[in-house]
Order: sequence, then C-alpha cells, then structure tokens
Amino acid sequence: AAAQPLLDGVEKQLGVVPNLYRLIALSPATLQGVLALGGAMAKTLNVKTRERIALAVAQINGCDYCLSAHTYLGLNLARIDAEEIALNRRGASSDPMANAAVAFAAEVTRSRGHVSDADLAAVRAAGFTDAQIVEIVGVVVENVFTNFLNNVAGTEIDFPVVHAADLA
Repeated sequence: AAAQPLLDGVEKQLGVVPNLYRLIALSPATLQGVLALGGAMAKTLNVKTRERIALAVAQINGCDYCLSAHTYLGLNLARIDAEEIALNRRGASSDPMANAAVAFAAEVTRSRGHVSDADLAAVRAAGFTDAQIVEIVGVVVENVFTNFLNNVAGTEIDFPVVHAADLA
C-alpha cells in the first residue's frame, strides 16, 4: 500500500507498471530511491546515451530482463537502430562521442569502478566533463542495481525477450 502512489506515478509515466517496478515495490523505500535516482539521471545525459549505457551494462551483467527492457526502450523511445543496439551491447557505438561514454561505462562495470588513468583520459578526450563522468557512473550504478535485482529474483520478462547469451 505504501508503494501504490509511486507505482501510480510509474504507470502514468510509462502507461504500464513493468514487473521490475512491482518487484522493487516490495520495499517502498527502495522504490522511492530508485525512482529518485532515475529521475535525476534523466536530467543529465541524453536518452540515447543513457539507453546505450544501459544496454552495455545489462549485457555485461547478463541481465536478460534489463536487456529486453532497454532493447525495447532503445528502439522505441530513444530511436536507436538494431545495428547500434548490437554495438552498444558490446560496449561500443558508431557515434564517436557515444562510443567514449559507452566504452567507459562498460569498463566501469567490468572493473567494478577500478578504471585506469587511460580510461579517464579517453572519456575526457571525447569531450566529457568531470561532472558528466560522474553522471555516466551514476547511470551505470542505476543499471547495476536493477541488473542484480532482476538476476537475483529471476523477474518475469514483460518486454520482447532478448537474451544476453544470444549476442553473436
């Protein structure tokens, strides 16, 4: 009951309440925190960059739920084409600036934040400010949480299914 107003807000924004949010609602405090972080991150990097990062992180973490959700959102919300989504899942992009962000996000995920000076230099050389680097890490963290939670819970996928293992 405590989470219902928050879930109503999700439904108003998305038109539906995805199973992920139903799961998080088991802890209204966690749902509130996740929604606050998501809302804050939505005001930072553009939607294409956030979705590209989400795809890379979900692929690395083997989260089929998030991979399915962000493939759907990437195609339909961010208008990213299928070839680009495949690149994003590999931690890359055909756009040079996005490539730097996605590659950095992938390295943050793989290294658990222990990136090299060269990794930081590369993302800065692409034109990202220190504030934007913090935002990239914020988007990674937001997605790592949902990846881990969905992997723990085995959340039923309510999007067209995409499997991390199917990346050719």
